[in-house]
Amino acid sequence: MKILFVSLGCDKNLVDSEEMLGSLREKGFSFTDDENEADAAIVNTCCFIMDAQKESIDQILSLAQLRTEGSLKALIVTGCMAQRYKDEVLKEIPEVDAVIGTTAESRIAEILEEILAADGPVGSNGHLLVENENERIGTKADRVVTTGGYYSYLKIAEGCDKCCTYCVIPSIRGRYRSVPKEELVEQAKALASQGIKELILVAQETTLYGTDLYGHKALPELLRDLAQIEGIEWIRLMYCYPEEITVEIAEAMRDIPKVLHYIDMPIQHASDSILKKMGRRTDKQELKQKIAMLREMMPDICLRTTLITGFPGEKEEDHRELLDFVREMRFDRLGVFTYSKEEGTPAAKMSPQIPARVRKKRQKELMLLQQQIAFETAAEMEGRELEVLVEGQLVGEQVYLARTYKDAPGIDGAVFIETQRELMTGDLVKVKITGSREYDLIGGLL
Repeated sequence: MKILFVSLGCDKNLVDSEEMLGSLREKGFSFTDDENEADAAIVNTCCFIMDAQKESIDQILSLAQLRTEGSLKALIVTGCMAQRYKDEVLKEIPEVDAVIGTTAESRIAEILEEILAADGPVGSNGHLLVENENERIGTKADRVVTTGGYYSYLKIAEGCDKCCTYCVIPSIRGRYRSVPKEELVEQAKALASQGIKELILVAQETTLYGTDLYGHKALPELLRDLAQIEGIEWIRLMYCYPEEITVEIAEAMRDIPKVLHYIDMPIQHASDSILKKMGRRTDKQELKQKIAMLREMMPDICLRTTLITGFPGEKEEDHRELLDFVREMRFDRLGVFTYSKEEGTPAAKMSPQIPARVRKKRQKELMLLQQQIAFETAAEMEGRELEVLVEGQLVGEQVYLARTYKDAPGIDGAVFIETQRELMTGDLVKVKITGSREYDLIGGLL
């Protein structure tokens, strides 16, 4: 039986998809990208913002047509939207055979077998609904890695306790739950045995890792354990809330050679009044202190952050304050989202709601400023010698594409290396930066 598996949303969702693929492979299922070849389809959905929710719905409706008119014998919906709108999905899209909550995804193979084996409808009213019956706090070592490169995501925790006023994640994913260190090390070893060289640590918040299991922030300990694994060369940290970044975490980053001097630290805003409305636990002064601490301990650190513009009640002076902050801090990498009004969140009831055209205008202003900073930062890299991870070769050219420690896959820049020497994807090589082209760098082999 061939399965079409569609994974939408963030890298954390991708890890869930890879674990479900591992469970299905264990049961003998194979996979296809061709919807006309598939016997069953699974959609792992996202609903973090309205655009992601629409993408999930469109994908489900497309496959629902194949369920009634094509060869699909089963259609299963899982992930965040399935958890949040499970009843609506079953009511509005009767072609869906099962809806599986985010903490019951370990049952995917069992449920699919039940649907395929049934002579008639399964569950009540012809549908199967699986909620939070098996709370998922573990991880599978036999994932099916789908990144296509020499990197993989390691999801170290599930859920979130922060309850920012604009965010639905705590209500969907539940409380913060760390994966035991032993399981993470086992999975990392399995990934290394498949040729993975870069581990990217992800969670709703990585900096709180271990507080629920061990009574303290155990991220430094985890980093040391992962760094001992043969074959793993780079370890990258994502989703580090600024208020939880401690000196101990910074010391581990500085002192463990395999841990990259790169940190993704979403700050969302810099105006104290907006940060308070967002339910964030930092103010502008603390943000400055954390950034100064990181740069003092690691002068070469690459700082990535994300911002939300157009939050309810954001005045023009709040926006100007954020522009000034970005100009002063000069983040190496920065993304800007326009505020999305999400049903069931406190922010959705706040007023005034900012018009879409104002949100987009402010986003554009921030991105233009960051573009200027990013181009200048790239130009300043000329003359530096760096280790890079080769990701492939441009077709028909002796030019290779690579990433530096400053470049997380899929969201940051790249290095172009022109050389007659043959390089292999996955090689770690030393280059000297000879120039830049907008966000990207040009380098020569050393």
